[in-house]
Amino acid sequence: MKILLSLFLLLAFSAQAQQSDTLERKPKIEHNLSNPRKIQSYILPTAFIAYGLVSLGDNPIRNLDLSTKAELTEDHPTFAAHVDDYMEFAPMLAMYGLDLAGVKGKNNVGDQTAMVLITAGITTGIVTALKNQTHRLRPDGSSYNSFPSGHTATVFAAAELLNQEFKGYSPWIGYAGYTVATATGMLRMYNNKHWLSDVVAGAGIGIISTKLTYLLYPQLKRLLGGKNHALSFSPSYQQHQFGYQLSYKL
Repeated sequence: MKILLSLFLLLAFSAQAQQSDTLERKPKIEHNLSNPRKIQSYILPTAFIAYGLVSLGDNPIRNLDLSTKAELTEDHPTFAAHVDDYMEFAPMLAMYGLDLAGVKGKNNVGDQTAMVLITAGITTGIVTALKNQTHRLRPDGSSYNSFPSGHTATVFAAAELLNQEFKGYSPWIGYAGYTVATATGMLRMYNNKHWLSDVVAGAGIGIISTKLTYLLYPQLKRLLGGKNHALSFSPSYQQHQFGYQLSYKL
């Protein structure tokens, strides 16, 4: 269990190393490690993905998968809490909640929504392709689509999106997002749905998918819309009902 907790602490806090604890005090470090244009920002998620891919062979990393699963089963044989099916969307909902509360993010809500859709497409494409190619059996034996963890990829993609949008307002928003993401990954293992390496790889895929979106979206927006076009998405809450207004400026 100490090994498991250590790995997930690394997962959560190393991911947060992409932004500085004090934005004003370390601007160069924050810029290099968090900016999707910098190669340094891709090192950590790439390492996570590589860790997962190595586990597909017969090696110590795969042995750690097996021993971790055995330990979790021994310590919590009847564990069943499927809140992870909902937690994967929590960082994204938090982003829109902050928008509704008037907290200014890096982009407007329309651009945020476009990037959510693009990130979802990238994440889903990578996860689906790997699941189809690897055919790894889940720990509970239910199916052969264990690698990588789709839930973990989704929640880490959303956590990185939350981080990118609001790190300028407060780094603690990013910390909260990655805490929820890490908890979701742990629950996938406690529920006997994924191996440790599935979750680590899923985290890397989610983070790198969002970073690629932030890298590509400005060019895509200019290509499709030009500088004089603007997509506007405005959420609202009136008379106990949520709604939105979508407009496009020509």
